Amino acid sequence: MKGGLGGLVIAVLGGDWREIEVMKRFLAEGARVKAVGYPDLPELAGVDRETSVFEALRGADAVVVGMGGLDVGGKVRTLDPEVTVALSEEVLEVIPPGVPLFVGAARPRLKEFAAKHGVTLVEVTEDDEVAIRNSIPTAEGAIQIAMEELPVTIHSCRAVVVGFGRVGITLTRVLLALGARTTVAARNLAQLARAEEMGGSTIHLSSLSQATSSADVVFNTVPAVVLTEEVIKGMRPGSLIIDLASQPGGTDFQAAARYGVKAIHALGLPGKVAPRTAGAILAEALPQMIRRQLTRLR
Repeated sequence: MKGGLGGLVIAVLGGDWREIEVMKRFLAEGARVKAVGYPDLPELAGVDRETSVFEALRGADAVVVGMGGLDVGGKVRTLDPEVTVALSEEVLEVIPPGVPLFVGAARPRLKEFAAKHGVTLVEVTEDDEVAIRNSIPTAEGAIQIAMEELPVTIHSCRAVVVGFGRVGITLTRVLLALGARTTVAARNLAQLARAEEMGGSTIHLSSLSQATSSADVVFNTVPAVVLTEEVIKGMRPGSLIIDLASQPGGTDFQAAARYGVKAIHALGLPGKVAPRTAGAILAEALPQMIRRQLTRLR
């Protein structure tokens, strides 16, 4: 496998066990890997462990930020609690043109900084290959939460899936296979037709409350507020919302609390429920993405 990334220096800023799988792949393909935010682990043999973000960035041809994402202050989740990794504007200032920056999903502020300083920002979760494969551990993790929270079985429960994109399709398929009475809510008529073909019930998103009013569990995948106060107040107290959409989610969480509906914002499920699988997905995709970006930029 050596040679695919031969001669390249790749900086990895923060992350978890997923990124460890990725770094092992980078090394196997011949890259030099510089990482910050990791303790001394046998799995990181061959990785240059740096003590600061700026040291890790020095000489890098590509930069990978932990897929767990950034908090509102720009901090990246790390495995080493003694090290703070933050993606500030000062950090983006030192990334040269032609060095791509790979993140899971970028907050608006990060996009603003990247545009200001001419940094090529690549959102890995927008890649179809990654997103479709990640939909499997996401769906499994969402159903695990439902099993733990609901007083009824998934079989025969009344489930609503809001949105029928990459995650919604996989989640609907698994729910139907488990015997859940599943309704898909979406705007796109072709998506509704596909959901019906799969054996689900369907409803247009504009009539969402007709489905949620009797639901045991509602899974949201839409990254815009669709589970509004108007929708939530018609739900049964004790019912459950599992929001899988990226920040800030698609649920009015304050309204859910007021009306006795438990709402869980379940972010980053692949890394939480199946880190090795999620890491393998990234390890397969990221080397190709890096090569494509470097070819385009250089």
